[in-house]
Amino acid sequence: MPPLHPRFIAAPDGQRVSVLLPLAEYEALMERLEDLEDLEEAREVLARIARGEEEIIPWATVKAELGL
Repeated sequence: MPPLHPRFIAAPDGQRVSVLLPLAEYEALMERLEDLEDLEEAREVLARIARGEEEIIPWATVKAELGL
């Protein structure tokens, strides 16, 4: 992840209330967040598979059912 260059917007009392990021940095940050969410979901599915809570369908079966 590249370094971020935030610019803060402060209220009159000096408290930071908002942040501005260059668009490319914001998009990279959002993509990283989505990747981490996908990773967490994959880990949850793998744990369910390990516990026998998920059915595994072999790729060859899927292809045959789809006529591929």
